Amino acid sequence: MSRAALIAPSLLAADFTRIGDEIRKAEAGGADWLHLDVMDGHFVPNISFGIPVVEAARKSTKLFLDTHLMIEDPVHIAPAFAKAGCDLITFHVEALVPRAQRTKREKGWALDRELTAEAVAKGRETIDVIRAAGKKVGISLNPDTPAVALRELGGLVDLILVMTVWPGFGGQKMIEDVVPKVREIRDRFPAPWVEVDGGVAPGTIAKCAGAGANVFVAGTAVFREPDAAAAVNALRSAAK
Repeated sequence: MSRAALIAPSLLAADFTRIGDEIRKAEAGGADWLHLDVMDGHFVPNISFGIPVVEAARKSTKLFLDTHLMIEDPVHIAPAFAKAGCDLITFHVEALVPRAQRTKREKGWALDRELTAEAVAKGRETIDVIRAAGKKVGISLNPDTPAVALRELGGLVDLILVMTVWPGFGGQKMIEDVVPKVREIRDRFPAPWVEVDGGVAPGTIAKCAGAGANVFVAGTAVFREPDAAAAVNALRSAAK
C-alpha cells in the first residue's frame, strides 16, 4: 500500500442541511477519501446515519468512500453497505467478542487480551463477506484495546483503524497516549494502510504520521473551516 498521506474528512462533522454541497466542498478542497461514521446506538451510544446517506454520498462524489461501522454484529449488515456504494468497510475488533467478555470503560468497550478462536473465526467470516462483495476491508480498535488483539486478523485486512478518541462522539481531543500503539501496529503489520481517527488537526497529525499512520480522518478540522482546500493542505503539509 502507498504510504502517501491520505486525508479523509468525516462526514459526521458536515452541515447535514446541505450535505451534498458539503461533500462537494471536501472533494473540491482536495480530500482523498470521504469517511462515513455509521453508529447504531448499541456498540456506541449515539446513532448517526445509515444506508440512505451512504447512497446519497455515492451519488454526490467520486471520492473513495471509507465506511466505519461502529455497530454490533457487522457481518450481517456489511453487504448492504457494500451495495450502497462503499469502497472500504471497517468493523470493530471489539464487536467480535460477546459483551460479557469485553471490558466496559466509561466511554466504550475494550478488550484486554488476544481474541478467542471463536472471535477470530467471526472476524475471518466478516472479512470474507466484505471481500465477497468486492470491497476492501478494515478492522478498528478502541483506545484501550491493545495491538495484540489484532494478532490473527491484522495481516488479513487492507486497513487498520486506530481510534485516538472513544468512538461515538465528534469533536474530541486526541488521546495522545494511543500514538505509540500506532507505531506498534505499523511495525507488526507493514502492509495495510494505518488510519487514525479522533482529534486529528494540524497540531496533532505529525505525531501520528511519525508513528506510521498514513490515513487521517479529520472532521471539524475540515468541515468546520471556511476554506476546505486550505484546511486539507494544512493537514497534508503537517503530515509530511
